[in-house]
Formats: sequence, structure tokens, C-alpha cells
Amino acid sequence: MIQTERLRLHELADRHRDPFAKMHSEPEVMDDLGGPIDRAEADAKFDRYLAALATHGIARWAVEDMTGVFFGYCGVMPRSIPNHPLGFHFEVGWRFRRAAWGNGYAYESAKAALVHAQNDLSLKSIVSYTAEDNLRSQSVMRKLGLIRDTSQDFTLSGSPKAWRGLVWVVPAKLSLSLNDGLGPTVAKLLR
Repeated sequence: MIQTERLRLHELADRHRDPFAKMHSEPEVMDDLGGPIDRAEADAKFDRYLAALATHGIARWAVEDMTGVFFGYCGVMPRSIPNHPLGFHFEVGWRFRRAAWGNGYAYESAKAALVHAQNDLSLKSIVSYTAEDNLRSQSVMRKLGLIRDTSQDFTLSGSPKAWRGLVWVVPAKLSLSLNDGLGPTVAKLLR
């Protein structure tokens, strides 16, 4: 578990399955990816995250408040989609329930996840990407100090329409520490 001043990042577990699926049924939350997905699709996505953790030792973290309320997920995970324009890569990403928006949770959890990935797992090459119209995520990427790399932008074709990804690169040594902007409590990895 990773703990920040306000959040706990846990490995995804079965207790997160229902709120994970509920979050993916929220229209505003899923607007940038073509709309809500049903329970079967949410379960398949959840299972892919569990498989990534089992295979690579890293995946999305469940993000909760200190009382265990599920806000969403965040973290660095391997992306090995066949024929992905970026090939095999590590991507930092996040998704939060609509009720959790506007509180800085994406920034706080992404920062902790990136520090963990770089310092504890020694990952050197991490990217992030989002849709052109997802200005909220682009704002988080800028605040994290990620660098926009237009040369890696890509388009994934699919139904109902193609999805264009704007790529941001995590600097090799991101100048973030676990204390930066997280308040007096030091974020930490609890074993």
C-alpha cells in the first residue's frame, strides 16, 4: 500500500470490483472513452489489471480515502496491446468517480505512483496519454511535470469511432519527492 496525506493506494482486490464497475457506468467519467461500459466489460478490464500485477508486479492501484471509500484508480502499468502504435510500454493513468473530481486526487495519487515506479521499481520509460478533449487529465500531466511529445501521438481505430491519444512523457528522473505538495505527512510505501 502507498499512503499519502489523504489517500491510500491499494493493490486491486475483489472488494474493489463492484465500485470499479459502478465508476465505469458513469457517463461523465467515461465520456473521453466513448461512454459507459457494462459490467462484463468492467470485469474484463479489472481482470486485465489483476493479470498485469501478477505477471509484471505493477498495475493500477485502487485509490481510497482513509476510511476505505473507493475514489477510483491510478498507477503505472505495462501496456502490451497487440499492434499498439507505441508497442510495449509503461503508462501512468487514472480514472476517478465523478463525485471525487476537483479535489486533486488524480495529481496526488499519480505523483505517489510515479515516485514508487521510478524509485522502488527503477522504471525508466513511462508515458501518459489522453484524448484531445480531456483537459482535466492534461492539466494533471502538466502539474506532474510530464513533457508533451507530439511525435508519439497516435490514433486507435475501433468502434464506434477512432480514438486519438495525445502523448506525454515522464522525465527520466521526475523531480518529485514524496513530500512535494502532499502536506506534512510523508507518502510512503507500506509493506
